[in-house]
Amino acid sequence: MFRRARLPLKAAGAALLICGGWLLADRLEDTIFIPLDHPAIQYAAETTNPVASLAKRLDGGQTKLDYSPVGGYLRALLKELAINVDSQVLVFSRTSIQGDKISPRTPRAIYFSDDASVGFVQNGQVLELTSLDLKQGVVLYSMNTARAEHPSLARRDDCLSCHQGPVTLAVPGLLVSSVHPSNSPGGEGHGSAFMTDHRTAFSARWGGWYVTGTHGGQYHLGNNPNLTDPIHPGPAIPEGTQNVTDLKDRFDTSRYLAPTSDLVALLVLEHQVRMTNLMTRIGWDMRVAEHDGTLAAQRDQLNAEMDELAAYMLFGDEDPLKEPVAGVSTFTKTFPARGPRDKQGRSLRDFDLKTRLFRYPLSYMIYSAAFDAMPDAVRARVYQRLYDILTNNDTSKSVADLSLENLTAADRRAILEIVRETKPNLPAYWTAASAK
Repeated sequence: MFRRARLPLKAAGAALLICGGWLLADRLEDTIFIPLDHPAIQYAAETTNPVASLAKRLDGGQTKLDYSPVGGYLRALLKELAINVDSQVLVFSRTSIQGDKISPRTPRAIYFSDDASVGFVQNGQVLELTSLDLKQGVVLYSMNTARAEHPSLARRDDCLSCHQGPVTLAVPGLLVSSVHPSNSPGGEGHGSAFMTDHRTAFSARWGGWYVTGTHGGQYHLGNNPNLTDPIHPGPAIPEGTQNVTDLKDRFDTSRYLAPTSDLVALLVLEHQVRMTNLMTRIGWDMRVAEHDGTLAAQRDQLNAEMDELAAYMLFGDEDPLKEPVAGVSTFTKTFPARGPRDKQGRSLRDFDLKTRLFRYPLSYMIYSAAFDAMPDAVRARVYQRLYDILTNNDTSKSVADLSLENLTAADRRAILEIVRETKPNLPAYWTAASAK
């Protein structure tokens, strides 16, 4: 069995995080914590996720990792976890357990798939990993960067000091945030870091991140080297920060597996992080209510949570793109290639990138094992709400206060057709209706 970590750390860091200065807004962000040792949860129990499976193979000698001059075990880990290098995004705000080694000249690299991520810091002690368990949500790990005869992965529950809080919906989860510049003279004063997802205004995103790609006249907060400290950020610097396609003059890109921090990958990551946290939180709430016999008392709250998930899956309140955007890596090609596709060749992974992120706005995370592992009652209601909205049986313009006016009749019809042909084990009424 893989080791528990012994290295003392001050904060969380296995992937996508930031602490301090949070803006709390949405309903679920204000809910109470669920004890990790609740009988229906048992977060510390043995877990089933891609990183845990890799850890067992490493400990058993079935898998060996090659060591590379660039990144050490990084490239080998990505290969084993089926994470593409072109998913690389770069963050230079000091928001990791290894923050003292992070700067605009030495950004932290994050690579991700639907169910795992790996973080790399130049000259860092550890590689930082997360993995999505079918029931437990996000589980955190690290691997020492020093070359070893038998490299191993350590579970890092101590990282929950930052990876479980209001901004993760009070369950172990992921975080993507944007550091906002100071408005006070000279850039002094207390700053703020805001969680971002597909609802966030383009102009408020990516403070503290590098962003490579084109986006016309739309403005974002990326590529500003002043925004390294979320508590005391510097002023805004719009010059030279927009429509950046090359980072070579900002730091030594040869120290990384790719020279990019792809704009489209960032857009996808933001959507995926909240989707992951929503699935985990709602799954936990239902499991606890079923165990404790409180389903009747909590019915309204649970229904509201499930409606929020359905609306988010349909990109409710998505901030529209004012102009087309484009990345500079191969991510825009490799992400859609993962399918699945219907008989007309359409996929929920197909990008739009002209007025919105995806051409067919229903989250590709509907195909994830974590979605399928949610309690039966959750899946049943979410499927019903999705179906009602897509077939216009739900005539409201919003669900859980998330506007769905972005969905045209053509969108609804296309999404229905794609899901019917590509998603196994749909409720019978979904497929029966297709024959009409």
